[in-house]
Amino acid sequence: MRAFYHPDQSKHDPQQYMRFGRIVAPKDLPERTERLLGALAKHGVTPERPAEHGTAPILAVHDEGFVRFLEGLWQRWLALPEHGPEAWPNTFPYWSGRTDEDVRPPCRPTGIMGQLGWYLGDLSVPVGEHCWLSTLRSAETAVSGADAVIAGERAVYSLCRPSGHHARADRATGFCYLNNSAIAAQRLRSKFGKVAILDVDAHHGDGTQQIFYRRDDVLTISVHADPADYYPFFTGYADERGNGPGEGFNLNLPLAHGAGGAEMEAAVDRAGRAIREFGAEALVIALGYDAHKHDPIGVLKLEAADFGTIGERVKALGLPTLVVQEGGYAIEAIGDCLDAFLGGFK
Repeated sequence: MRAFYHPDQSKHDPQQYMRFGRIVAPKDLPERTERLLGALAKHGVTPERPAEHGTAPILAVHDEGFVRFLEGLWQRWLALPEHGPEAWPNTFPYWSGRTDEDVRPPCRPTGIMGQLGWYLGDLSVPVGEHCWLSTLRSAETAVSGADAVIAGERAVYSLCRPSGHHARADRATGFCYLNNSAIAAQRLRSKFGKVAILDVDAHHGDGTQQIFYRRDDVLTISVHADPADYYPFFTGYADERGNGPGEGFNLNLPLAHGAGGAEMEAAVDRAGRAIREFGAEALVIALGYDAHKHDPIGVLKLEAADFGTIGERVKALGLPTLVVQEGGYAIEAIGDCLDAFLGGFK
């Protein structure tokens, strides 16, 4: 298996995170990448450095105003007469959440504080000095992985950090700034007529769902913890099936809190049937490890070995596959999870 990773991705070092009404230490630590690189090394995989693709592939799924906001935010933040260690919003404007709209209207405020509230959707996406560089490199890692699949590779792993599946077309949220899985899937569409995305992160891939919700060429499937009392709360329910031309091309498979490997296996099997019925020609796996029983913000109870079963099921689909790294915050466990997945995928 080929893999891609850029060391600039470890420069993103968030300092703040709001949880249960307190500002606490962030969970997306740079150390995560070290553990995952160690797991790759166990399998004899040395990641290649991705090409510098710039923002063109990003703009294929993301709103330009949003992308330019992220790109230039840090310098604007430093120009404020008073500013904290990171750009952080203090307003969150109401939006209807209409599923018949691909993107919200353009942001009307021109000032930085109004734009912060529009483009940063919660208090888990602070923007520091190196955030944009790491985010850009993360997206480029996904694009390079997709390009390798387009060129004929059957299996590629993109070690993406920051993660991406919560990022919507025009909003960062949930530790995610740009949607790497969606960017990669759109890139794959340049060769493959039908692409499926299977997200097995413990959190619903709400950004990925939103980006493709009105399309019938990309099947989006998310296996995740029941969002009734778990982030992202407002999406991820089984009755969300798509809108307009996308009706029937979104599948959510929520799991009861406390579910373990058997429940995950059954859901992945159901997802596999849907992928076959769809006639997918290529597959993106949004792979998170926060379903592990020791994850500090998790509610599922998977063992590391259960990710090996996921790898086996994905391999059995027999499709050109790009694995895009998403979450997983149990530092001591995530290397074992990737190790098991790669062992099952062989």
